[in-house]
Amino acid sequence: MAVTSNTIHNSSNLELSIQISLSGLSFCVLKKDNNTVLHLKSQDFKIKKTPTELLDAVKDLFKTEALLKIKFDNINIIHVNDWATLVPKPLFKEDALADYLKFNTKILKTDFITFDTIISNDSVNVYVPFTNVNNFIFDQFGTFTYNHFSTILIEKLLILEKHNDQAKVYVNISSSNFQIIAIQKGKLLLYNTFEYHTKEDFIYYLIFTLEQLKLNPEIINVVFLGSVTEEDPIYQISYKYIRHVSFGNRNDNLDFTEKPKENHLHFTLLKSL
Repeated sequence: MAVTSNTIHNSSNLELSIQISLSGLSFCVLKKDNNTVLHLKSQDFKIKKTPTELLDAVKDLFKTEALLKIKFDNINIIHVNDWATLVPKPLFKEDALADYLKFNTKILKTDFITFDTIISNDSVNVYVPFTNVNNFIFDQFGTFTYNHFSTILIEKLLILEKHNDQAKVYVNISSSNFQIIAIQKGKLLLYNTFEYHTKEDFIYYLIFTLEQLKLNPEIINVVFLGSVTEEDPIYQISYKYIRHVSFGNRNDNLDFTEKPKENHLHFTLLKSL
């Protein structure tokens, strides 16, 4: 079914989710009364942007995409960056946000720091959002919700694995970085993010992480999510060193006017709906 302007403007109960990073952005529009994704689009930046340039890209998105000019009942913003850290909830203090981040993230005194609660892990995700984008969205639309993408990623994967007694490692991949989420018996063993430039970078970090967790590459199931296919060099080199490599499945109950090519694509974006 083609998505026409009449389809959009005659729709009600619409939800918009936008995932933003310095390397690209993506968005989708959901018609909630029939649980159908009317539009899904992504854009990779050829050159990594600064936060100011990212705001310009978001502004341009709203200028050029006609369907983003309509009224939405709900808007979700997903912030993708590595300016985040997990804190066990019993140790969390809201007045110590900067202290949690300063050990692994370069932060400025002017940075706004916030947090999400990850219920299934009894932890708190402390992070720096793209405040300039949040301010723009608020000026344009009023109230909205936002999360760090790792909050959605960890929460949803823990739910998927809560009844699995076996260890499993998920790898969420984009063009310049990837995240490793290791889960055993429904519990989070590790979450970390890595920047890579070559397939050798990728496999080094992945194998090193498995070794540190004492997970045998001959036994462990490694599941890929995100922007990767069987033809990609990072998949092929992974398959060379790890016996069990597969692609994930969102397991969503959404309908699509144009379904994504693969079930492992757009995991956090669609799970935010």
